[in-house]
Amino acid sequence: MSISRQLTQVDLFKRSKDGEWDTGLFVGRPFRLSYSKAEILVADAWKQRANGIPQGCFLLAYYDNDLDDPTNAEAILLRVIQPTKLPTDQEVISSMVEYYKDNIRTGTNQRSQLDTFTRYEFSFSGLECSVLGSFYTDNTGKTRFGADLENFYSAHNYSVVKPSIDVLKYIVNYRENGAPGGVGDIKIGKVRYSSSRRFQQDEADVPVYVQAPDFAGKRTALFGMTRTGKSNTVKKIIQACVEMSNNATFQLDKNQENPDEILKPFTEDNNPKYPIGQIIFDINGEYANPNLQDQGTAIFDLYREQTVRYSTVPKPDFLEMKVNFYNEIENGFDLIRSYPTIADDTTRFVTNFKAVDLTRPEDYDTNGSASTRHDRRIAVYLCCLHRAGFQAPPNFQVKFSANLEVRNAVSPSVDPSKGISLEDAANWWESLWEIYDSDSAFSNYRQKNQREWADEDLKALLVMLTRKSKSGGGANCSGFRIFKPVIEQHTSTLQEPFDRDILNNLRQGKIVIVDLSLGNPEIQRMFSERICIRIFADAISRFTSTRPNNFIQFYFEEAHNLFPKKEDKDLSQIYNRLAKEGAKLNLGLIYATQEVSSISSNILKATQNWFISHLNNEDEIKELRKYYDFSDFTESLIRFSQDTDKGFVRMKTYSNPFVIPVQIDRFPPEQISAT
Repeated sequence: MSISRQLTQVDLFKRSKDGEWDTGLFVGRPFRLSYSKAEILVADAWKQRANGIPQGCFLLAYYDNDLDDPTNAEAILLRVIQPTKLPTDQEVISSMVEYYKDNIRTGTNQRSQLDTFTRYEFSFSGLECSVLGSFYTDNTGKTRFGADLENFYSAHNYSVVKPSIDVLKYIVNYRENGAPGGVGDIKIGKVRYSSSRRFQQDEADVPVYVQAPDFAGKRTALFGMTRTGKSNTVKKIIQACVEMSNNATFQLDKNQENPDEILKPFTEDNNPKYPIGQIIFDINGEYANPNLQDQGTAIFDLYREQTVRYSTVPKPDFLEMKVNFYNEIENGFDLIRSYPTIADDTTRFVTNFKAVDLTRPEDYDTNGSASTRHDRRIAVYLCCLHRAGFQAPPNFQVKFSANLEVRNAVSPSVDPSKGISLEDAANWWESLWEIYDSDSAFSNYRQKNQREWADEDLKALLVMLTRKSKSGGGANCSGFRIFKPVIEQHTSTLQEPFDRDILNNLRQGKIVIVDLSLGNPEIQRMFSERICIRIFADAISRFTSTRPNNFIQFYFEEAHNLFPKKEDKDLSQIYNRLAKEGAKLNLGLIYATQEVSSISSNILKATQNWFISHLNNEDEIKELRKYYDFSDFTESLIRFSQDTDKGFVRMKTYSNPFVIPVQIDRFPPEQISAT
C-alpha cells in the first residue's frame, strides 16, 4: 500500500472499547503542563513495554474526557527533552541511598531484596518535554495541526502515549494539504531518534518525505562537521529538483499563456511550470569530477545529458571561464578593478583609474562629443591591455578621432579615425601625453572651448599607459603593469561571455557545475560573484518587465569561503540580496558549511530549510538555539559517532511545522536510473 493511502486511513484519535487510546503505547501522565512545556511521570515498566523513550522522541498527550465530548479530538504533540525532578525525588533518593548502605554485598551468593512497595516507588521518574503544538479536528472533521496550544486542562486528566509506527508516519509526514509520497514529494530518509539504536528497529521503518517545492526558490542551510553527510544531502536536494524539472509543463519564453497565469511558478498539480536550472559552485570538485570517495555519485556522471561544466583553469571536457578583454570591454574592466591586488590598492594613480567610466553613453549615436570622448577612453584602455601583454585577436584595430591641430602635433602622418593597430595607437597616445602640457594645440583648445582636450578619465588612463603621473615627466608609477596578474583570465578567442552562457543554460533548465577546485581563490570568489550578479540582474529585469522567471537553484559548498562573514552588515552584497530578495525572483539558495557562526545573520534569518548534523562546540550550538526549535537538540548535536552517525540530521523544512530527527538516505546511482 502506498504511503499516501496508508496515512489517509490513520485515525489519530482512535480509542478502544475500554476507552484506552489505540494510537500507541501508554508511557505516562503529566504532572505539570503549560503552553510550552510538559513534565510527565513515567515508570520503568511503561518504558520497557514501549522499547524505551529516547531523547527527541515524539509523544502524544490526550485529554481523558468522555468519548462523546467533541473536544476529545485533540492530541498535544510533545518532544522528549531530558529527565526532570519529581516532587518526591528527594525522599526517594534518601531511601535509595539508605538501601544501598544497608545492602552492601559481602559475598558472591548474596542477593539484595526490596519489598514490593519500595521497588514500585523506585521505578518512577520524570521527563521534561517541549510542546510542539496540537492535532485537532475542525468543524468539517478534518485533522489539523496548530503550532501552539489554544487551551489545556488539568495535567492529571491527560494520558501520554508513544505513537505507533503508523501514527508516527502520520506525524512526521503531516501535510496541511495533500498526502506525502505524491507528485512533487521525495523520500529523504527515515526517523532516527538517537545515535544508539538498540530499541529503534521499528522507527527505522518510518519514512520521511519532503515536498520538493520546499526547496524551489527557498533558502536551505546544511550545517555540520566534515564527513557528516552534508554533500549527500545536497545531492538528494539536487535529485528532487531534477525530478521536479522533468515534470515541467512549459519552456520559458516559448509558450503563450494567460497573462494572469504567466508568473505563477507551479501548476495546479504541484509541478513547476518551467524547467528548473541548478548551478553548483563546486569548491572541492566532487560534483563535477568522479572520485573514489563518492563511489560513482558525482552529479555529472549521473545527469550527464543535462549537465554543463565550467572551470577557472583549462581542463578536458570543461568550458573555460575566460574573458575576451578586447570584446567584453566593460566586463573585463570590472574584473580588473575588482581583482584583489588592484581593488585593495589605494595609491592615487590606481584610485583614479578605478573611478574611470567606460560605460557606453546612452546618447552615443546622437551626441558627437560624448561618443568622441568615449572612443578615446576605450582606445587608451585597450592600449593599456596591449602593453600589459593581453593578446589581441588577429588584425585588431582601434578607432578614435582627434582634431587636425592635435594630429599634426602628435603624428601628422597618422589619422586614428581610419583605424590603427594597438601598437601604433599606444605610440600615438604616449607621444600625446609627452607634449600635452607644453604644446600649443592643447592650450589653444582649452582657451577656445573652456575645457580640457583630455577629460579626467582620459588623463587617468594615460597615466596608466605611460606610467607617468605628469605630462613630460619620467615614469614614476607601475601603470599598466598592475594588470599582469589578470592576464590568466584573458582569452583571445571569440566566444559568448561565460556568465551569459551560464545564464542561458540555466534558463533552459540545465545543471551548471562551476569547478572551483583549482586556481586562485580570489579569482574563484570574483567569478562566483560575477555569475551570481548576472543571474540576479536578469531575474530582476524579467520580474520588472512582467516576464516569468523559471526557478534557478544556487548551491554553495564550503559557503564560508564565499559568503559575507557574520559581522559584515553590507546588505548590498550579492549573497545577502539572494537571501533577502531571491524568493520573489524564484531564485533558490542552498549552502553548506561547518559552522553556523561563519554565516552572516542576514542570510541565516532568511533561511527556511535547515539540515543540522554534528556540531562540535558550544559556540555553534549557542548560535543555533536562535532558530526554530533546535534548542531541543543542543545536547545530542554535540555527540557524534564517525562510524554510525553519518547522515543523521535534525531537519526543518518549509512545510514542516517542527524539527524532525532523520537519517538521510544515501544517494546511490541505482535510484537515479529508476526515476
